[in-house]
Amino acid sequence: MPTIAFLSQKGGAGKTTLATCVARKLHLDGHDVILIDSDPQGSARDWRAATELDTVLVVGLDRPTLDKDVKAIAGDGKKWVIIDGAPRNEAMTLSAIKVADLVVIPVQPSPYDVWATEDLVSVIKARQEITDGKPKAAFLITRAIRRTELSRDVSTALSEMGLPVMQSMTIQRQIYPKTAAMGLTPADSEPDGEAAKEIKAIIAEIASMIEVNI
Repeated sequence: MPTIAFLSQKGGAGKTTLATCVARKLHLDGHDVILIDSDPQGSARDWRAATELDTVLVVGLDRPTLDKDVKAIAGDGKKWVIIDGAPRNEAMTLSAIKVADLVVIPVQPSPYDVWATEDLVSVIKARQEITDGKPKAAFLITRAIRRTELSRDVSTALSEMGLPVMQSMTIQRQIYPKTAAMGLTPADSEPDGEAAKEIKAIIAEIASMIEVNI
């Protein structure tokens, strides 16, 4: 039961976009996937409600009992579980960290976003100290702007915080919000497009980090 949590204490970092895109791409590739919407705002649930297509199963769990509830929902242990984290909610964040195999921290190329990760990194490291390094965790740069040095500068700043920075990233593209409004993802509208390739690369890197074949 690979469990991936997209967490950030800062709103607007790209958690829901990543969670829905990764979950949908896995689903399209034939994997059994559950997307857990742990944010009371319910953005992932709104995304699912925006289409009549048979897409990803989205379950709302916005109480700090994910470490218990996810295991019960996942059942046979063969499903991928993707968690869309709740910002500014320490109890929910800790619950997601407890159940995750990997925590992915989305960070936009901005010093404000880098600073906003400090508390979350501290919580993850404290958890790792008492659980033999679990969960694994890494930063993922989102909404990078082409032809700027911001992403490189942010990557350097993040690497100094003691967690790895994923090589894959997302570029700021209109296709992400455009497809989200229809309850879809770039993998639906442009499966061979650059955005879909970004998500495919992210999934491949995630699988490598948790040593799962896809």
